[in-house]
Amino acid sequence: MALLADFLVLAGSLLLLLALVPLGYMRRRLPPGANRMAWMFLSGLILLFFAGYLGYAVLAWNRAEHWADLVVPAVFFFGAVFVLVVCWLSAKTADDVMRLCHLEHEIITDPLMGIYNRRHLDRCLRQEATKSRRYGLPLSAMLIDVDHFKKVNDTYGHAVGDRVLQALAQTIKGSVRDFDLVFRYGGEELVVLLPYTEGQGAMVLAERLCHWLADRCLVGRDEQLGCPDLRVTISIGVATFVPTQEEEGQLMARADAALYQAKQAGRNRVVYAAPPAVVPPRAAQTEADATD
Repeated sequence: MALLADFLVLAGSLLLLLALVPLGYMRRRLPPGANRMAWMFLSGLILLFFAGYLGYAVLAWNRAEHWADLVVPAVFFFGAVFVLVVCWLSAKTADDVMRLCHLEHEIITDPLMGIYNRRHLDRCLRQEATKSRRYGLPLSAMLIDVDHFKKVNDTYGHAVGDRVLQALAQTIKGSVRDFDLVFRYGGEELVVLLPYTEGQGAMVLAERLCHWLADRCLVGRDEQLGCPDLRVTISIGVATFVPTQEEEGQLMARADAALYQAKQAGRNRVVYAAPPAVVPPRAAQTEADATD
């Protein structure tokens, strides 16, 4: 009887020490902050319990004589099992959550440019358009295209073209607000969603980007790739969402039409898309009757 009681207490002590392993794993992966301090505090509590187990073992060593004397050692043992399982499950769950976060990040991110991809654009555009309709918040969009990008690829190769796209994406991402969203629309085209932004504010930002890129070297000289200092220009189509007259898809269609006008007008410029035409209620009813 005494041997079993002593075994339960010592085994519980070892299990408490084992519980420190997943806790240490979690602490190393967490950045400095409140969460890390909380897990360190829990580790300290487990060490305190470990000291209590050892103290009980010294005081009650070889003294158990009846079945009732096994109650406390059994509680100690299964309490340690509970602590170990909870710590292990916490570490495993945290690891799975981080893996899912990395996977989601890969799904919504363009691997070349390091910005959001077209799939995520569709989702965010719906969400922002819904907020605009519900709360009357302004929403604008910029559609950006690199001028004569095919010439860059043909002259210096696709490796240099990729560097141009990467530098452009990071430049634009660093030039907008934290809650503005930058996406790769396709090829060398980018979309910037500007929540809480009226058309005038979107035009100011677009003009600033256009002039800033035209005046600066985007990609430095690279002897290995055989390219000099590269400057590129961009054309931008800007549109502002009108929730009472259009769907979110029409917003992008108007921005695309404005971009086309900018390229037709000579590139390296910004064009603002006219708002959708307002159909008078009586005319709309007449048109519907004619369709019937």
